[in-house]
Amino acid sequence: MILNQIGEMALGSRLRMLSEVVTQDAQQIYELYEVELKPKWFPVFYVLSQGHSAKSITEIANEINHSHPSVIKIVREMSRSGLVDEKKDEADGRKNNIYLTPKGVEISIRIKDQYLDVNAAVQKALKQTKHNIWLAMQEFEYLLEEKSLYLRVQEERKIRESANIQIVEYESRFRSDFKKLNEEWITAYFKLEQADSIALDNPEGYILDKGGAILIALDKNEVLGVCALLKMNDENYDYELAKMAVSPMAKGKGIGSLLGKVIVDKARSLGASNIYLESNTILKPAISLYEKLGFKKVAGHPTPYERCNIQMELKLN
Repeated sequence: MILNQIGEMALGSRLRMLSEVVTQDAQQIYELYEVELKPKWFPVFYVLSQGHSAKSITEIANEINHSHPSVIKIVREMSRSGLVDEKKDEADGRKNNIYLTPKGVEISIRIKDQYLDVNAAVQKALKQTKHNIWLAMQEFEYLLEEKSLYLRVQEERKIRESANIQIVEYESRFRSDFKKLNEEWITAYFKLEQADSIALDNPEGYILDKGGAILIALDKNEVLGVCALLKMNDENYDYELAKMAVSPMAKGKGIGSLLGKVIVDKARSLGASNIYLESNTILKPAISLYEKLGFKKVAGHPTPYERCNIQMELKLN
């Protein structure tokens, strides 16, 4: 079977196939016991049959973990088959409660023998397997609640793509890229200020010659990100993390995170005890990155930038 060749990435397709097989058997089992139910109705039917109490669409949806539209559709189908009806809630006339009709109640009594036989059959089948699929499903559902498959795939993509990224020291050939990437993000949110121009027009003289550093993120020969450490003449801080920029074409590749980690390591190698930075809270992804790197909010340091509304520090010792 082709799905065996595809492997685990065909998980969704494999589960749908298994679901179709079990659903076909379930329909035949209902017919065997002369129970007028459809497999997709069962969760709603079971909830309503417990104590035969009326429940709202919201209550049913929450109990079976279905969407409101899905429950409404099932209830309408069951209503047409004479299994359920609805009535206004006595405490809240705007809400309708769903309950089993006498026909539905009668089925809930007759289906008990079916429950016993189906449960016994499933238990015996599970005992014949090396891996209990029911327990595995519970465990996998728990893992997906913690972190969705979508987020897990995003992480793997970042890992794969970042494996091709090189972080190198600044060279004069990167001067135009350093300026271009920074001007792009600054002008997208703010305006260029004099302090920007001084650093971007002469990164060698303003940053490197004063004891700072600039790192470049490369994919082959394409510059995808830049970041700088500015040596500070300050009794509280050794270096300022500044001029971090990532190409819009490289968003989502984890380059900012990679640059941040390497620039912090660079500061350590230069003997830094702490790092300072300035930013703006409108830049939520950047602030989140700094927090993940361990930066904490501080205040009171003089700044040359109008756009600065948050200051942060990272203590390395």
